[in-house]
Amino acid sequence: MADNSPPAKTPPDRLSNNPRSPHFDVEALQRGVGIRFKDREREDVEEYCVSEGWIRVAAGKSVDRHGAPVTVKLSGPVEAWWRDEGEAGTEAGD
Repeated sequence: MADNSPPAKTPPDRLSNNPRSPHFDVEALQRGVGIRFKDREREDVEEYCVSEGWIRVAAGKSVDRHGAPVTVKLSGPVEAWWRDEGEAGTEAGD
């Protein structure tokens, strides 16, 4: 079944790239979400929550007993945007 609804104007408040997570959204991940944490763009974010102000990132190369990366939770201001819309807007600030 094709979903003909228009794409969301803003990325989800909370998103995870772990398929076992209830916050996993393949459509949002395929579209591409940019994350800025403490005024720094991050490419290594495993999960984020804008409203609660935190991100999860891998703790080195450590993995748990299921083979998933061990993550640490970092608190601070989080901004999320769609990469396909945000890239045109960031060029003006350079």
